[in-house]
Amino acid sequence: MSAAMPDAQRIWDHCAALGRLSELEGGLTRVFLSREQQAANDLVLGWMRAAGMSARLDAIGNVVGRYEGERPGLPCLMMGSHLDTVRDAGKYDGMLGVVAAIECVRALHARGRRLPFALEVVGFADEEGTRFNATLLGSRAVAGTFKAEVLDNVDQDGVSMRAALRAFGLDPEKIGAAARRREDVLAYAELHIEQGPVLEAEGLAVGVVTAINGATRCAVEIDGIAGHAGTVPMSLRQDALAAAAECVLAIERRCGAEPELVGTVGKLECLPGAVNVVPGKVRFTIDIRAPRDPLRLAAVDDVLAAMKAIAARRNVRLGVTKTHEGGVAACAPWLMDQIGAAIAAEGVPVRRLPSGAGHDGMAIIDLTDIGMLFVRCEKGISHNPAEAITLADVATAARVWLRFIENFDPSRKP
Repeated sequence: MSAAMPDAQRIWDHCAALGRLSELEGGLTRVFLSREQQAANDLVLGWMRAAGMSARLDAIGNVVGRYEGERPGLPCLMMGSHLDTVRDAGKYDGMLGVVAAIECVRALHARGRRLPFALEVVGFADEEGTRFNATLLGSRAVAGTFKAEVLDNVDQDGVSMRAALRAFGLDPEKIGAAARRREDVLAYAELHIEQGPVLEAEGLAVGVVTAINGATRCAVEIDGIAGHAGTVPMSLRQDALAAAAECVLAIERRCGAEPELVGTVGKLECLPGAVNVVPGKVRFTIDIRAPRDPLRLAAVDDVLAAMKAIAARRNVRLGVTKTHEGGVAACAPWLMDQIGAAIAAEGVPVRRLPSGAGHDGMAIIDLTDIGMLFVRCEKGISHNPAEAITLADVATAARVWLRFIENFDPSRKP
């Protein structure tokens, strides 16, 4: 492998190294502001510097590498993805985009080549929202849309985000310093595994993303009355879990009624959680997504109405808090065209497809135009230890990405 071309094996090995930094023994869980994230940051900072970039940690904990252009201080093409994971994750979601971008910069540096713009690679500190039930924290900070009220969110151990930032060595009052100026960022481009089955079904290594589906997330709490499993008659129970079960089925029924709509209850907690106690409290999450905002918003309204009716009929109290509201984020046509041209130049058919999963671009679109390259993943499996890609696809994606970077033309922006 020439030093002047991206090394797919290095990308592969770096993803594997990040995949070993986990609080979950034998699996992968790495959450915002954890010791494991600190270790990941240290690795990535080192890789950035070895690739010829200056590298730093910003005010929210994002890892930021910069490769200057033909002269210092030029506006940048920003690239990257996230370094945090869901619980029991795969090792390519997010990480592949960070590592591949660094490797492309390394190839340019090996040639001694500077471009008419700077390159920045960002490893976002929190995209998944696993720890504090608030998503896109790193990219929102960069876009200047971070909401200070989420600093009071607490994790499962009762630790607030504010306290966790301080323990990590960051000042929660200075998060605004992570925000970038619009004039300093030409565009944002992200390489990411597809997390779906389309490219594999069509025999394609890569594809151009057209848009990121909109999403609504809610945290739900149902309060009934805990009681003795043997003494409270069925007709007199205020069973929070039975009410929650009916709500889950209502979500499935509504979101299953339209092919573009998806709805998920991914987390459910039952209290007090004893075999001989009628459940008195249940907490669960809702995630509803669609490629059209009116479709998603109508479904959310219908689901909330159905749950209110269930709670009233079962005589339990329902509390719903929206934790995320993101509209469809359309990729910019001028970036889609340039990514597509890089794919075609590698002799690969250009397939355009939407993203059903959320990405940091949903936040960065408030700062600049966004574009994405998808990489095929096995059976479309993601957010799962079975998440898998091939070395050959990594090599193809890296060549496409370097070609896109080298030929990136900001003058084509309307």
